[in-house]
Amino acid sequence: MILELFKQITKIPRCSKTHQPFIDFMVGFTKENDFVCEIDDAKNILCYKKNGKRKLCLQAHYDMVCLSDGKIPQIVEIDGYLSAIDSTLGSDNGIGCAYMLALILDGYDCEYLFTSDEEIGLIGANNLTLELQASYMLNLDSEEEGRICIGCAGGIDIFATSQDGKIVQNLETKTLYELTIDALNGGHSGVDIDKNIPNAIKLIAQTIKECDGEIIYINGGERINSIPKKCKAIIATSNEPKAIHQNMKIVKIDGTSEHYKRFDNSILEFLYNFENGVRETNSDLNIPQTSINLSIIETKLDSIIISLSGRSMDNDELTKLKNNTIDEAKSFGFSVETNGKYPAWKPNKNIFSDIVLEIYKKYDENVSFEAVHAGLECAIFKDKYPKILITSIGPNIYFPHSNRENCDIASVYRVFEVLKEITNKINKN
Repeated sequence: MILELFKQITKIPRCSKTHQPFIDFMVGFTKENDFVCEIDDAKNILCYKKNGKRKLCLQAHYDMVCLSDGKIPQIVEIDGYLSAIDSTLGSDNGIGCAYMLALILDGYDCEYLFTSDEEIGLIGANNLTLELQASYMLNLDSEEEGRICIGCAGGIDIFATSQDGKIVQNLETKTLYELTIDALNGGHSGVDIDKNIPNAIKLIAQTIKECDGEIIYINGGERINSIPKKCKAIIATSNEPKAIHQNMKIVKIDGTSEHYKRFDNSILEFLYNFENGVRETNSDLNIPQTSINLSIIETKLDSIIISLSGRSMDNDELTKLKNNTIDEAKSFGFSVETNGKYPAWKPNKNIFSDIVLEIYKKYDENVSFEAVHAGLECAIFKDKYPKILITSIGPNIYFPHSNRENCDIASVYRVFEVLKEITNKINKN
């Protein structure tokens, strides 16, 4: 039933900022199953039984990362795994939504919170106005079976803008080249940041630097929370550029231009020198402590905008990372803005996490607590509702936010059994 429900909602447009199709589905679904359905201005959805006890809140976000806006994933099943053809799968967090739909169908007395726009800055959670009554919350956005998540990284989005496009005379008769790299693996800029996945923007910047090129145009990256898998640039140079990756293509643009519009060399220097990736490792948790990802670069009419995503398991270190990045960008002549900040969820064991561990051990004796180097909405809810006890679980999902995303079918069903027993245990207390 879980896979059928997942496949059903996969047919509904769920890219971030696309709300109404899923809202319409939920209004109909809850009406058929005699549940109350409330929606707030941020397009969050809360479902519950009328006059129910509402001891446990189950929570998942309904939006997904789409590498192409509006694209509906074509699901394929191979060797026990679900994936999608040339797109993200949406198992992050569609499987969590499917779990909740299955429990609604079975009449489980819980609060069911479906949040909006998690993938673009936890917007729904940050702007939640729906009233929660539960004392416990089980987030279903974790992506590793056998790991009970009790902590996560905080994050900040940083936007650096350079306003210095200039028309110059081609006195040195420099040649124009088009540099393209695509079809890299990509990945999540948090949980995959330590996996040595190539960053398309950094590779293009290195190539331009090594041939003493000048940037005329550069666009790359897909989403603020993804490791960029493609980038394209047009440059002027007196030295023929050399491809530094097998996926890179370099094409000479025929003809000699007497003038061209170039951007200041400081942009290239920033891109080339920027320390992208893990900045510090947490040896106790065996995960990155602090990291930053060069996510997107866009050429506008007279400016270039660079988007970066910073993360840390510690709020003070996150602030330090933000301030240092702002100072560095400004030293290269950029104006800087920040947005999308969310706090770290400090790892915390409690009565609820102990219940989850006790139940989970019946199914997996090696289960353990963990924290993840990614933003979970749990951090927002813990900040909004200090008294609520929160834990997170989920099935094995690999390479979310990329076209390699896949989901272990057997894991989905094993975790669902754990979920049902947790729900029964809390409701009986």
